[in-house]
Amino acid sequence: MAKHRSKTSSSPIAGFVASLFSREENAARLRTVLRLTWRGAVLLGIWGFVFGAAAIAYYAYDMPDIRQVAQPERRPAITLLADDGSVFKRYGDLYGQRVTLKDVPPDLVHAILSIEDRRFYSHFGVDVFGILRAFVSNLRAGRMVQGGSTLTQQLAKNLFLTPQRTARRKVQEMLLAFWLEHTYTKDQILTAYLNRVYLGSGAYGVDAAAEIYFGKPVARLSLRECATLAGLLRAPSRYAPTNDPSQSLARTKTVLVAMVDAGYITEQQRADAVDNVPMPRRKPGASGDGHYFADWIVDQVMALLEKEPQDIVVSTTLDLGLQREAERKVDSILAQQGDAKKVEEAALVSMTTDGAVRAMVGGRDYDDSQFNRATQAMRQPGSSFKPVIYLAALEEGLSPDDVFEDEPLKIGKWAPQNYDGKYHGAMTVRSALAESINTIAVRVAQKVGVSKVIETARALGVTSPLENNLSLALGTNSATPLEMTGVYAALATGGRAVMPYGIKEIRSRDGKLLYARDEVNLPITVNPRAVGTLVSMMQDVVRYGTGRAATLDRPVAGKTGTSSDYRDAWFIGFTSNYVTGVWMGNDDNKPMKKVTGGSLPAQLWHDFMVSAEAGKPIGDILPPSVEVMPFGQSDVAPASEPAPAPQQDNTESKVDKLGDFIRGLTKDTITDVDPSYPERR
Repeated sequence: MAKHRSKTSSSPIAGFVASLFSREENAARLRTVLRLTWRGAVLLGIWGFVFGAAAIAYYAYDMPDIRQVAQPERRPAITLLADDGSVFKRYGDLYGQRVTLKDVPPDLVHAILSIEDRRFYSHFGVDVFGILRAFVSNLRAGRMVQGGSTLTQQLAKNLFLTPQRTARRKVQEMLLAFWLEHTYTKDQILTAYLNRVYLGSGAYGVDAAAEIYFGKPVARLSLRECATLAGLLRAPSRYAPTNDPSQSLARTKTVLVAMVDAGYITEQQRADAVDNVPMPRRKPGASGDGHYFADWIVDQVMALLEKEPQDIVVSTTLDLGLQREAERKVDSILAQQGDAKKVEEAALVSMTTDGAVRAMVGGRDYDDSQFNRATQAMRQPGSSFKPVIYLAALEEGLSPDDVFEDEPLKIGKWAPQNYDGKYHGAMTVRSALAESINTIAVRVAQKVGVSKVIETARALGVTSPLENNLSLALGTNSATPLEMTGVYAALATGGRAVMPYGIKEIRSRDGKLLYARDEVNLPITVNPRAVGTLVSMMQDVVRYGTGRAATLDRPVAGKTGTSSDYRDAWFIGFTSNYVTGVWMGNDDNKPMKKVTGGSLPAQLWHDFMVSAEAGKPIGDILPPSVEVMPFGQSDVAPASEPAPAPQQDNTESKVDKLGDFIRGLTKDTITDVDPSYPERR
């Protein structure tokens, strides 16, 4: 008996089983247990299906209509071409030509599969092994180093979903991947992926990316270039060859190693591809490629095109060589002297005498501020406005040899003074402009009349508001550097109206002409002989006056300008080839440290123009048809005598010739002179 108990206790499980099957009633009990277990499993499966269906419905209820795979909404692509036809900036989203697998180099397909989805042709839309591998790698690294998404999942996200990272979006991505795999073949999915994937720099699809990064169709890509594009898929901005060549190369090498590991290329092919690494193309819109100019152009494009937005190509007047030189010179002078002189910003506009803008710098650093000071900043031009005063008087009979007294002047409560606080006695008009004498400029404006000055300003292209105020003689009005440079361009043409422009023509992406600039010459709006005389006086500004720092190895006419408390400093001048305006100041209108137009602005103008004029022929500063009044002679009455009555062509009819110049102008108002207005130069 003891022996029996010992045997039983040594194997309780065996005893239980033996007792269970030893009797008939135990067999029935087993069948009951199995029946109940089966029923529980069925119920659990049913409820699991219910909860699973509910979860799927929860995540799927706000999914997009998968029956409609339309083209994505995108910004129209605007491609800007420099004057030489090269691309310097792109806006919007660029889609390349639609490609099939036959059009794409096998190396590109293999590179993408090797680095992104090696089991693409064997999984059902979601790669379970890939997810587990990524989970383990991320767990070991302690951070996200791998993703488990398949190409099908990536396509589902690109076609239907937003890029936000949430659990809901991930589940929806998987559901859509299952649908894509069920609806389309693997080759169709891969083709759609190649045409829709984003690869940075506004490029959607491999053909657009090949054009942007390598300047060729996707069919002509080399093995290394294919690996570079495949490497962009993880982080287009980080690995773009135009952004960071070193990181791009490192990523390219990783892709090539993966291609070897996957068996698509040999080790020798990998080595050959790595050893032959050409320099990437310059990034469109990189430093030196005219960001400010490009923004100015795009602002005008939509106004010129009345039809629905579309992909367009805009041919512009920009000279990339001059643009890069302008940006270098602005950066150099501000880096060297900006802090010491308390000047933070500068603007430069350079154009040919017909108004074609060749270079434009709207500020020190586009990345820091996109505000374009060349086209948007309304600043007081100071004495750079004085040529308008003297031209108005020359048209009314003033001679450059007429003599005025530089002596204290008081008009009501206002007593304008000279920059140096001194008075120089009797001076000719020619010397007064060269030395930027304020009192004489005011006397000339007083004699000719402010209304006549405003009329002349309008005829030269000034569109900003002008107050009927004698302080206008010292540049109290506000204008943009582009506007003021255009005024000087009109002087450089001998009095013909100039409208600064940057767009030559606009075409659709397929080459259809949508807009072309009219090349018809604008009318002569001021007296050419008076302009010729004024230009000879402006040459003296550079020869011996306030603009000596702008002297070149060829004729130069120009004028300095400085507003009160050194808040604005200008130099605008021209040769036979270019008209260039320079402004310096601070956005918050803080005073600079005694920066006048004849100092840093004239130096910057000189440095830029030395480069711009290099290799250019030395020509006459004015067109041959423009007559210049000889020094010491005059064919008009002296200023001491009453000025003759204005001729008919100097009245409102002259302004009417401008047409577009006077559209939208505000009505000039008459105000009192500000008695606190200080001297300007």
